[in-house]
Amino acid sequence: MAMEPRKGDEEAQRQQQQQQPLLIPESSNNDRKTPKRKAIRKTFKKTAHLANLLPTGTVLAFQLLSPIFTNQGRCNGMNWYMTAGLVALCGLSCFIQSFTDSFRDESGKVRHGLATFRGLWVIDGTAPLPPEVAIKYRIKFIDLVHALMSILVFAAVALLDQNVVSCLYPNPSEEMKQVLTSLPIGIGVSGSLVFVAFPSTRHGIGFPLSSR
Repeated sequence: MAMEPRKGDEEAQRQQQQQQPLLIPESSNNDRKTPKRKAIRKTFKKTAHLANLLPTGTVLAFQLLSPIFTNQGRCNGMNWYMTAGLVALCGLSCFIQSFTDSFRDESGKVRHGLATFRGLWVIDGTAPLPPEVAIKYRIKFIDLVHALMSILVFAAVALLDQNVVSCLYPNPSEEMKQVLTSLPIGIGVSGSLVFVAFPSTRHGIGFPLSSR
């Protein structure tokens, strides 16, 4: 008589095990995520959208003009200078646009301006902001860091363009090939870490404007 309850318990345990899922639900793993894992996941998410950190118009102009300026990668002397000038001008554009910002006036219209060390200089022909309001938009040290990283990120985008690489480096050595392959990846990861750790609060020209 003592064996019957044991057999019943074993049968109940077997049925219970069969009803349980073979895999642990994903939600239970998410509950045990450490801050390190969350930071790594956020970093890779930013890396996937790294191009969004650059001015859209500048990147679009570069992608449209690079095949023309490089002659599809078959450069002569003039094409080399044109390509180098295009990369330099686009990099300068990324640097300058890092200091642009936007705001809404009293009528709700979006206005654009250029940040200076004294405040925001309105560049769309409207009345200037009051000094006590404009000073809130002045250039800070983090803006200089973002501007420098924007140039580096654009350089990584340019190095991923085979036409540009073929034009600027027609006969690279093996060491240079390794540099051209690994450098954009290193810049992308470094840029992602900087923008994740120190996100920008500016809404430059071409970027969506949210309420402050």
